[in-house]
Amino acid sequence: MLHQTLPITSLALFASTASAFYLPGVAPTTYGHGAVVPLNVNPLTPALSEKDPQLRSVISYDYYHPAFRFCKPDGGPKDVSESLGSVLFGDRILTSPFELKMGVNKSCKSLCEPKPEYKFDKPSALFTNQRIRQNYNFNMLIDGLPAGQLYEDPSTNTEFTLRGFPLGEVNQENKPALNNHLDLLIEYHEAAKGKFRVVGVLAMPSSRADTKRKPDGGAECGSTKSPNLHLDDQGGETEVAFTYGVYWRESKTAWATRWDTYLHVFDPRIHWFSLINSAIIVVFLCGMVAAILMRALKKDIARYNRLDSFNLDDLSGSGGEAEDGVQEDSGWKLVHGDVFRTPRNPLLLSVFLGNGTQLFAMTGCTIVFALLGFLSPSSRGSLGTVMILLYTIFGFIGGYTSARVYKSFGGESWKRNIAMTPLLIPGIVFATFFLLNLFLWVKHASGAVPFTTMLVILGIWFVISVPLSFAGSWVGFRHAPITSPVRVNQIPRQIPPSTTYLRPLPSMLLVGILPFGAIFVELYFIMNNMWFGKVYYMFGFLFLTYAIMIITCAAVSVLLVYFLLCSENYHWQWRSFTTAGASAGYVFANALLYWISKLSFGSFTSGLLYLGYSLLLSFLFFILTGTIGFFASWAFVHRIYGSIKID
Repeated sequence: MLHQTLPITSLALFASTASAFYLPGVAPTTYGHGAVVPLNVNPLTPALSEKDPQLRSVISYDYYHPAFRFCKPDGGPKDVSESLGSVLFGDRILTSPFELKMGVNKSCKSLCEPKPEYKFDKPSALFTNQRIRQNYNFNMLIDGLPAGQLYEDPSTNTEFTLRGFPLGEVNQENKPALNNHLDLLIEYHEAAKGKFRVVGVLAMPSSRADTKRKPDGGAECGSTKSPNLHLDDQGGETEVAFTYGVYWRESKTAWATRWDTYLHVFDPRIHWFSLINSAIIVVFLCGMVAAILMRALKKDIARYNRLDSFNLDDLSGSGGEAEDGVQEDSGWKLVHGDVFRTPRNPLLLSVFLGNGTQLFAMTGCTIVFALLGFLSPSSRGSLGTVMILLYTIFGFIGGYTSARVYKSFGGESWKRNIAMTPLLIPGIVFATFFLLNLFLWVKHASGAVPFTTMLVILGIWFVISVPLSFAGSWVGFRHAPITSPVRVNQIPRQIPPSTTYLRPLPSMLLVGILPFGAIFVELYFIMNNMWFGKVYYMFGFLFLTYAIMIITCAAVSVLLVYFLLCSENYHWQWRSFTTAGASAGYVFANALLYWISKLSFGSFTSGLLYLGYSLLLSFLFFILTGTIGFFASWAFVHRIYGSIKID
């Protein structure tokens, strides 16, 4: 048994409930004794190993990449249908020459006949040996269930299955050995008499130099004590005999719970600690906001209204000085004639807010669907597919929000607003994704999105999302603008110098760290699953973390805007957006720290891809959190200025 201390995450917050929740999932396939069970192959991906705790690459390669020289089925491999999300996340599922029959054991079988095309020459041997040094894993699917290896969590002594198994290993002499023999232990459950279902797959690969194919079609598989198979990368050719064995074992595991062994939580106390820590931050911030609203603002509003109800000429000198002191101390009322002045670049801000609202709705609905069990891991790519479809449908919300905000800002370039809302941010994302995809094409990586899939994405964008955004903008411009509770002066008020902590950069650094602090632990686990190809299924924790992040962004933005207004700075619109969005800078800094501690890329392309995708995700996070901060501040400003009397 193998032991490992890697943080593997993927169990939802109420595991016992989630495990029985397989809606809609994939319908179970029932086999009779001796029926053919399909074994499909997926691209080889980089992974961690017990000897090397760092990821060496982010590029995946097709199983039938010409340099691997693996056996192919008769007539060539055929594509297995996949969802859009599955393709975008790098799945390229193909048929294989493995022959599996339900309940029929095979101790040793040759995978294919020896052919010149299966011999490893110097270039293919160099390529394969390099992938072994980078800890690449095979990925195979039996009845949709990934083949994996059994591990034990040393902290809880519980066993779990980790997807994939190594292409080979590096021995003590620093020589890579190719795993050319595979033993599969497949567990099945008898659903009814003579009806069986696959409920578990364990892979036990080994490197055996003495395996060979017999003239009669049989094979000799050697033993686990056989010498390792090393590919000659110095100029000669290496003929490799690929063999496998299949062993079936009955299990009491039901089909509906067969994924539970893959959804192991490594020390869930870390997640609870994160939630408690984040909750303390939220309580502290909400307490500060409540103190301002219940004490300072309530007191200020009462005094302002009382002051306006008197005739200033009848005030005594001492009383007037007291009230003047109140006005001077609470300078937020002094800028009432400028606080709703149109901000700089209102068009760009409204476009950001429209797309941020779209992202906010998409993220929230996706997490809720996943929390309710509608995004089962057995349905490969369902998470990515749902995210794309929801973002497309919510184009109407984005267009409406952008148009309504822009009209409330007094903007006149309505045609530019309608056009930029569905094109600017999605265009930046698509252009970046396409550029990074070019590097994958050059490397012949399986993760490169096919050109036809790119056309499908463009079709969804321009045929569905853009028209929905246009419709939302049309509805938004037909509605009346959101009126401000006070009038705007014709001449802008001069803004006095700000204290250091209220200047843009210091305030962004101070305030932006709080939303990041609420999510950084869960972000660590998400990044582990994203880059190491694990199953993330802890949507209960993610839902609570998302809610805490929303409250934190809103609270810190309201506090900053209050302090800005008290310092007679009425340029709060962009400040509320950028200050809440500054947490994206910490997200990117965390990605760089993660690179230093967990990753060790040996190629320029891998580093570029990691930086590119990290920047892209940080940019989207900036739009999302900035939108939350702006609308919380907008509601706050409307509230306080609507509560005072202005002559």
